[in-house]
Amino acid sequence: MERANYRLHESAASLLVAGDQADEGIGSSGVRNQAAIMSPHRVSYTLDSTLDTVNSAEEVASKIATEAGFGDEDVMKIAMAVREAAVNAVLHGNAYDPGKKVQVDFERTAEELVITIKDQGKGLDLNKVPDPLAPENLLKTSGRGIFLIRSFMDEVEINPSQTGTEIKLIKHVHGSAVDGKEASQ
Repeated sequence: MERANYRLHESAASLLVAGDQADEGIGSSGVRNQAAIMSPHRVSYTLDSTLDTVNSAEEVASKIATEAGFGDEDVMKIAMAVREAAVNAVLHGNAYDPGKKVQVDFERTAEELVITIKDQGKGLDLNKVPDPLAPENLLKTSGRGIFLIRSFMDEVEINPSQTGTEIKLIKHVHGSAVDGKEASQ
């Protein structure tokens, strides 16, 4: 197994305590592993704009959430939210453009796990995101990503810009949801 791919699948705890070390390489999954770790509790990755890299982001999210002490249900919710956000970044944000990347940052504090995913697309118009619960959308097989992300996380912030969309996913360590579930838009 290539070194970069191995770094993605090793223990999230060792990634979180690796300090300021940086390791670069591209694994077979297309993940540019710049474990540009800024602190013992922050891990960053740059992903290629392919759906293959989404699996790696989901796996890392699951490992980090588990080792941060979240229960099985919350780990599943965090991993699925990261997967949905990464798919949106690759598909809708970067439109599979091989020249564009997706930045994924995991930061663990005593109170919360914060995951930030940023694409390099043209930005998202939140007013044009269809309501998946509207009668005309109920039978559609897609279009529920943001709805699911908001359901799975305690707080969600979506910040569109001309240079891409950044989504911040926050899960509180003790699972205490914030009133209204979201601080976005």
